[in-house]
Amino acid sequence: MASQTPPTSTQILVVGGGPSGSYAAAALAREGFGVTLLEAAKFPRYHIGESLLPSVRPFLAFIGAEEAVIDYGFKIKPGAAIKLNQSKREGYTDFVARDPKNWSWNVIRSEFDDLLLRHASKCGANVIEEMRVTEIQFEDESNSKPVSATWRNTGTGMEGRISFDYLVDASGRNGIMSTKYLKNRRFNPVLNNVACWGYWDAEHTYMPGTKRENAIWSEALEDESGWSWVIPLHDGTTSVGVVMDQEISNRKKKALRAASGDSNLQTFYMQELRRAPGAIKMIGKGTLRNDGKPEALKSASDYSYSASTYAGNHFRMAGDAAAFIDPFFSSGVHLAFTGGLSAALTIAASIRGLCSEVDAQRWHTSKIDISYKRFLLVVLGTYKQIRNQDMPVMSGADEDNFDRAFELIRPVIQGTADVGKTLTEDEIEKTMDFCHDVLIPSEPEVHHASTTRSDPVFTSPNGSKPTEWGLSRLVGDTHKDTQLVFSQLRAQQSIQTTDFGAEEHLGFKAVLERGKLGLANS
Repeated sequence: MASQTPPTSTQILVVGGGPSGSYAAAALAREGFGVTLLEAAKFPRYHIGESLLPSVRPFLAFIGAEEAVIDYGFKIKPGAAIKLNQSKREGYTDFVARDPKNWSWNVIRSEFDDLLLRHASKCGANVIEEMRVTEIQFEDESNSKPVSATWRNTGTGMEGRISFDYLVDASGRNGIMSTKYLKNRRFNPVLNNVACWGYWDAEHTYMPGTKRENAIWSEALEDESGWSWVIPLHDGTTSVGVVMDQEISNRKKKALRAASGDSNLQTFYMQELRRAPGAIKMIGKGTLRNDGKPEALKSASDYSYSASTYAGNHFRMAGDAAAFIDPFFSSGVHLAFTGGLSAALTIAASIRGLCSEVDAQRWHTSKIDISYKRFLLVVLGTYKQIRNQDMPVMSGADEDNFDRAFELIRPVIQGTADVGKTLTEDEIEKTMDFCHDVLIPSEPEVHHASTTRSDPVFTSPNGSKPTEWGLSRLVGDTHKDTQLVFSQLRAQQSIQTTDFGAEEHLGFKAVLERGKLGLANS
């Protein structure tokens, strides 16, 4: 890397070298800004989140990293198979049906993230590993404008301080700005899950010998408690995991201990994996790497969360430092790149005087909020189906599959609702209808009564929509139907915007041209 000791000052400090931090650093450095990135770990380092969406391709192309990823040799991912009910065949979202070049990858994240971090350095960012940011200092006691950070070398214990003009908090799920200073993180109680996974020498892949070979496989557990994943990787291993509600997981583990006295994580993992017959079939006679050893399995809480804002005076939050959503649709890296690019272009816009710093902050928060909620809508709809498998939530009562549902939400689950080809009005309308039908089945008369008794600023097509956490304050706890209607309105707002470069937020559009990165009046 460029240096082993941080400088005393930098124009832009990026905290964290994961996908969002590396992306923001690369994008800003390519614009000629002074960027220092401090990463606490020594790369490559392990990370889960191995399946990517096709939307990462144009993101990578913008910072000049796509060819390096293509040449690396990661496993090609042509689509995703999703089985939500054992009595119906799986649905399939086909990445390459409309465009043979629209494939993505299944990646070993330690290698993928390391590639991105090295690319940020090649772009001119001063990347320094084993440097943990422990404190942020602010201009005054209001904690409104961060101006410097204390760092500690994780190897030597040496400490120092670096001042900056702008901050990008990409510190991962620790989220130093959100959790330590703003204290504005909100957890979603519906998606309070835990994941357990290991790596197998599996015997089979999905539909070998066809154009769908090596697509990932996701499958609802037979007892409606959660789901499993099967992801083939380029080193010959297959990542196989189980995700379920934290409370249900604790209850099952307790029952297992009571029945057999066995508290071994691998015993529990295999018990739950057997509730996914499709995953078991793909494993076949394969073996679990490090079978019987503690290192055979990994486990992590999987709490989904968001925040009331993702930006402030001269700082932006991105990636998991900003928000995290359940991994069902592999949205992690997509949202990390979205946040990284938004942070970069809004900081560039502020520095270049293309808009006020306040407008840049508002644009970034709006962008992250909408991108997050797009996936939240479809994830919640999918979980509703997983937990109610006899109910035709994502299919008609007479359908034997979920293809129609996955075709309708294709723009979201492939990431094209945020970047790439602009969606057609028909695609947008169908996606809105799906989210409405699955999540907010309110009656027309309830919708009319709710909107007519409320301030028009919240109900007009271009009006402001109440925040998720402000709904109860707006309509009161007694008006549950009205809360549902406003949730529907906000859902529609979240789905209606499309291409990253084409969509408008708050009177501005993104300028995605090297040397001119920023915002422009729309």
